[in-house]
Amino acid sequence: MQVYDAPLRDMRFALYELHADDGFGNIPALAEFTPDLTDAVLDEAARLAREVLLPLNRTGDEEGCHIENGVVRTPAGFKQAYDHFRDGGWTSLAASPEWGGQGLPESINKLVEEMICGANMAFSLYPGLTHGATVAIEGYAPEDIKQFYMPRLVSGEWAGTMCLTEPHCGTDLGLLRTKAEPQADGSYKLTGSKIFISSGEHDLTDNIVHLVLGRLPDAPKGVKGISLFLVPKFLPRDDGSLGPSNGVSCAGIEHKMGIKASATCQMNFDGSTGWLIGTPNKGMEAMFAMMNTERVSVGIQGLGIAEAAYQSAVAYARDRIQGRSLSGVKNPDQPADPIIVHPDVRRMLMTMRANNEGCRALSLWVSRALDAEHHSDDPEVRQRAGDFIALMTPVVKALFTDLAHETSNLAVQVHGGHGYIRETGVEQYARDARITMIYEGTNGIQALDLIGRKLPFEMGRYLRSFFHPVSSFIADNKGEGPMLPMVEGLEKAFGALQLATARIAEKGMKDPEEAGAAATDYLRLLGLVAIGYCFAKATKIAGQKLAEGTDEAAFYKAKIATATYFFDRILPQTASLFLAIKAGKASMMALDEAAF
Repeated sequence: MQVYDAPLRDMRFALYELHADDGFGNIPALAEFTPDLTDAVLDEAARLAREVLLPLNRTGDEEGCHIENGVVRTPAGFKQAYDHFRDGGWTSLAASPEWGGQGLPESINKLVEEMICGANMAFSLYPGLTHGATVAIEGYAPEDIKQFYMPRLVSGEWAGTMCLTEPHCGTDLGLLRTKAEPQADGSYKLTGSKIFISSGEHDLTDNIVHLVLGRLPDAPKGVKGISLFLVPKFLPRDDGSLGPSNGVSCAGIEHKMGIKASATCQMNFDGSTGWLIGTPNKGMEAMFAMMNTERVSVGIQGLGIAEAAYQSAVAYARDRIQGRSLSGVKNPDQPADPIIVHPDVRRMLMTMRANNEGCRALSLWVSRALDAEHHSDDPEVRQRAGDFIALMTPVVKALFTDLAHETSNLAVQVHGGHGYIRETGVEQYARDARITMIYEGTNGIQALDLIGRKLPFEMGRYLRSFFHPVSSFIADNKGEGPMLPMVEGLEKAFGALQLATARIAEKGMKDPEEAGAAATDYLRLLGLVAIGYCFAKATKIAGQKLAEGTDEAAFYKAKIATATYFFDRILPQTASLFLAIKAGKASMMALDEAAF
């Protein structure tokens, strides 16, 4: 059975304790968000996830969305849940108060996102896409567009989407064909088809605002000739009431492997009226502002699913009795012991737990940087935070979702045959998690972005935002004491990362294929070192708490145990990753295309 209860204690540890010394400092603009206020938000979000969204997760997957005469109906209960979600102010949580938002820090908002995704990932996509649309509109739209659309999107009265992909072009958006014809009144008429559009059509809101990539008549070829347009489903009147249909239609919904309660649509634009967002032929700049926001959120989607899969696996492993413990009978009153006593089941559960806690710790570090970039009074802090976000965005998106895929499959394995059938609901996590590795740029594209753009930027400037705190922590904590094995393990992994970075810089300058061959391994290597750094810090904090005396000794002991497992069983993967990077492209590119 599907189990999810927000891991509030671990969330609070990452939020309040782990990154208190992250170098970004206190942010005066966020001082009003005290621990009491934050805890109240987190508690209520956990209740919402558990009581409203989780019960709809499996039923939504079983029913899926329906299309009737071009109108998409979401599964039973989704409209009521969305109304409850909107009326509770959850759509406006992190939006600016200027538009009616609550202005919560991203460090809180990302924890709420994790809860929503853990309880019901398909549901999360509807408000999630709207939030992404507001990023592009707020940053690039003309003032009159912002004043009219932002309050309605932030409140959740209207929803938003992003329309990029066409049948013949996915990652290579330079091939897109959607046309935008200028009109005398300053608007544009858009004509074209888009596919794989999440939330493209649904019954949750009265209007849907599409952000559409298209080409002007005189646009240059390729990505340098793409513009971004705002195209509403219905043309609104000046008072915000809905006017006529705008030539936007849904031709069909995709029949997907997972996230079946999320409407993934084939959209047609037939002379639809739109307005330019940003400057002509510079649409990719605005779209990437939205996409980078979404890429971090997709990583959080992976973390949410992985946490739900882990909790479901733990519940099953405690309840399912099979065989006897290798160290002797643990449950003499029953014919067998619970499978949680068996070493291989423990291996799987500990791997899942370590992946989740490590990703959560790293996500809070990145979220703290997001807050610092937007709200710090110190220009140097804002730049350093921005550098760190730029470096870590592809890591969060790709590593978190890779690990979510692995974790959800481990959950199926813990369940055995019962995980492979639909009745337990755990196989849904494996299906839902799979898309996170694909959309918003495949994980291979994230790795290429990391090595092709982020590493070489200004001779490694982005890297310094990460390398410096890690090297300082290692230097400050070397020596005798219980931390020594972890610090030595982190130092060894960090050394492998430094060598891999130098090799890619050297080889990639001469042969881009060498850098490309190393990309995915390098991304995981960097991500594991980042998680190792977070776990080493967590162990130091937990050790100090235990030494001082605490009534939460069990929590801190468990934190040390999870970190120890990571250093013993997961961080050593960095050695093999370095060897793969060192091997280069030779064996990867050895076969001719015809030989495959």
